[in-house]
Amino acid sequence: MQIQFLGCGDAFGSGGRFNTCFMVQWRDGRFLIDCGATSLVAMKQQGVEPNAIDAILVTHLHGDHFGGLPFFLLDARLVSRRRRPLILAGPPGLRQRLDAAMEVLYPGSSKKAGDFDLDVRELDPGRRHDIGGVGVTPFLVNHSCGAPPFALRVECEGRILCYTGDTAWSDSLIAAGRDADLMIAEANFFETPVKGHMDYRTLESRVPDIRPKRLILTHMGEDMLARAGDLAFETAEDGKIITL
Repeated sequence: MQIQFLGCGDAFGSGGRFNTCFMVQWRDGRFLIDCGATSLVAMKQQGVEPNAIDAILVTHLHGDHFGGLPFFLLDARLVSRRRRPLILAGPPGLRQRLDAAMEVLYPGSSKKAGDFDLDVRELDPGRRHDIGGVGVTPFLVNHSCGAPPFALRVECEGRILCYTGDTAWSDSLIAAGRDADLMIAEANFFETPVKGHMDYRTLESRVPDIRPKRLILTHMGEDMLARAGDLAFETAEDGKIITL
């Protein structure tokens, strides 16, 4: 299983980074975890073919995590001429919020179908779902976004990947990330407590409860980026590729 950080930035482009979008490649295909507003640009810059993506998993419904979906879908219909089915899976409310976003950005676009089957699935928290052969278990976390926010525990090729999404500390992260081969964790701030977001100091103190085999920090703001060389954990970079 290979993970490529197409985008690992926060909502405000700190450090010139793209919004959150991770691509996972495994023996049977490719899927994205989150698709922030800049994700289609990041994909094309890094030579990723949109039509090669089988599914997109969404943690929560903020623009820097799902706002790239309207552009991805319009590209699929008008530019890439997609024919393969596509699965979009995320929190309850995904279908309604996606339609609303498409109508705001490109009026009428939500009513037009492409030449491919689009399967939008709204996931139940705490239950393991099969998404194209990949096991996905969402866990409720602490982040206000108008719909349930998720951390995701993803099982693929005998490996476990956990992504916290955006969240303040939540005990559900222990179950989501326990003994994961890789945990990708938000660390938006160094030690400043901000509602709905993780600070590095809090995460650092709770990692022993989770026990991931490898941890990579993402979604870092300016104060985190200024300390990137002095942190105890590995950090994400746009374009970074790792293999599990």
